[in-house]
Amino acid sequence: MKYIATINDKTFTIEVNREDRILCEGVERAVDFRLIDQQHVYSLLLDNASYEALVEEREGEYWVFVRGYLFTVQVEDERERRLREASGDRHGPAGEVAVKAPMPGLIVAVPVQEGQAVRKGEKLVLLESMKMQNEIRAPRDGTVKTIRVKPGQSVEQNQILVVLG
Repeated sequence: MKYIATINDKTFTIEVNREDRILCEGVERAVDFRLIDQQHVYSLLLDNASYEALVEEREGEYWVFVRGYLFTVQVEDERERRLREASGDRHGPAGEVAVKAPMPGLIVAVPVQEGQAVRKGEKLVLLESMKMQNEIRAPRDGTVKTIRVKPGQSVEQNQILVVLG
């Protein structure tokens, strides 16, 4: 089965042929991907390199936190993509989007203000967790409707940080 994954505006074609092998952009890779706890933490072995990733589905896309970086990933199979393109739907989700904390931590900075227009990928919140600072970015273009945190505040995983409209 072929999938199209878009990660931070870069698109990759991934073909799953066997459970332990994939083709990514035509290059064969050895892969092992397993859930290791009920909090969406996965173990990933990719060509004998080991990674731990927090993976969470939010508003039709996946938020993947690995090695201190947060990636937004959209995945669709070939059929879904052809249907979407044939229907002319080339836009992201409409309406409000709640941007949540991917992990517990401490808010270091909130470089946006309510009413501010933001572009997809723009930094909304700087969150410190496990002695690492993580940039929480806008999953799409929009306007900051509500900011629900302030610098110095502790937050829990899945707590709403910012609401985009």
